[in-house]
Amino acid sequence: MPTSSGHRVLATADSAAYASVRKRPTSRGERYAMGKAMRKDVPRSSLGQWRAWPGRPDPITLLEESHEGRVESLVPVRVARMVTSPYGFLRGSAVVMADDVARLPATGIMPVICGDAHLGNFGFYASPEGELVIDLNDFDEAHPGCWEWDLRRLVTSIWVAGRENGASEEQCEDAVRACVAAYRDELVFLAEQPLMMRSYNRLDVHRLHETTTEKTLREEIKRSARRARKRTSDRALPKLTEEQDGRRRIIEDPPTVTWVDPEEGEALAAALDEYLLTLAPHWRRVVGGYTLVDIAHKVVGVGSVGLRAYVALLEGSTSDDVLFLQLKQARRSVIARYVHGDSAWHDHQGQRVVEYQQALQTASDPLLGWATVQGRTYYVRQFRNSKGTIPLDAIDAPALRDYAGIVGHLLAKGHARTSGASMIAGYMGHSDKVDTALSAFARRYADQTEADHTALVEAVRHGRLPVSDGALETVGSAFRP
Repeated sequence: MPTSSGHRVLATADSAAYASVRKRPTSRGERYAMGKAMRKDVPRSSLGQWRAWPGRPDPITLLEESHEGRVESLVPVRVARMVTSPYGFLRGSAVVMADDVARLPATGIMPVICGDAHLGNFGFYASPEGELVIDLNDFDEAHPGCWEWDLRRLVTSIWVAGRENGASEEQCEDAVRACVAAYRDELVFLAEQPLMMRSYNRLDVHRLHETTTEKTLREEIKRSARRARKRTSDRALPKLTEEQDGRRRIIEDPPTVTWVDPEEGEALAAALDEYLLTLAPHWRRVVGGYTLVDIAHKVVGVGSVGLRAYVALLEGSTSDDVLFLQLKQARRSVIARYVHGDSAWHDHQGQRVVEYQQALQTASDPLLGWATVQGRTYYVRQFRNSKGTIPLDAIDAPALRDYAGIVGHLLAKGHARTSGASMIAGYMGHSDKVDTALSAFARRYADQTEADHTALVEAVRHGRLPVSDGALETVGSAFRP
């Protein structure tokens, strides 16, 4: 259902995913017409709206609430990673933006969305066939939700990143418009394709390099792909581990890498046995052929810092046959509270992450699974399977525009794999009205992100939020409390 600027809980439009094959499906033409009709209640120009309203929740309070249940000693590390820049703040504040965009006009068309679709959450990884592909690569907040929420977050991240890299406002706008145009064109194209074709459509590195027009971006893709190919378990072994008393152990590096106590280690080992049961039979046999050697806490990312995360070292029949697995705590998506009926879909949040990752990605890690440790839910994946990203600070304004089009294409591909593609295509149409509206929104919300980052700085300065000492030295005396 369409939403107004008031705070409303939405009903899902994802029922097609659960429809019986015995029922006559609604035709693409009918769905397209339904989407086009939504313009009456939600004009495309309304997507450009943003102004902080009286009574807008304090972003620092929302962050404090999101810190509840995290490892207390790691909260200063998380704040330190957010305080360094507006983009760092944006990365860690999905909870803030979710609350904001849920109050804005939206069509109510609800595919599965990433929930945290910022520019840095796209990257390289190895497909099950060993081919290097690029796609969305973070799904902690994935959930059925309004497609506009993902697109709003993505275009805002482009504008914020552009400013930090020295791009002009006109160049930021060009990049955002390229992103939305690519999203629109890809949705319109995919809406006309067979459902099975949408499920196989993917972007590998060779095709990415061929279709990239900006020379500097082509060179950065080459460099980033080379780095990603080197990020494998066997190459990580000498960097992350050492021999101790005749056995290999993960190297401790507090506070980001710390060993677990024996009781926690036993619980994690049992959880990995449970995890095997969530894998497809072939991969269950493969992973079951390895032996758990060591396990440690390992802090990763920005938004995830403070949630429990582990890296496990497994060894095969020889000492150089190794596998690193990562266990990451999964909590309820920040999107969930704004969508009606969430609690009935997934009791296990790790399972939610896995299933929605598989829904959004064309090719996913075959070792994705889930487990429970001491009452907390986790998802499990390979720690090193050629994962990598294109560094945003290496992208100049022309490259940003080119890359923005690539990620717009990838986001549309993910949304079209679940449901609602024809309706979204009908709503967006072939004109640039949504491009124009979301460009206006991105600029306004980039201003809001900078203001919220300033509020974070003030909270740190006055001791409201803890921050690690190293961050204070890095960002300068202005941040000192």
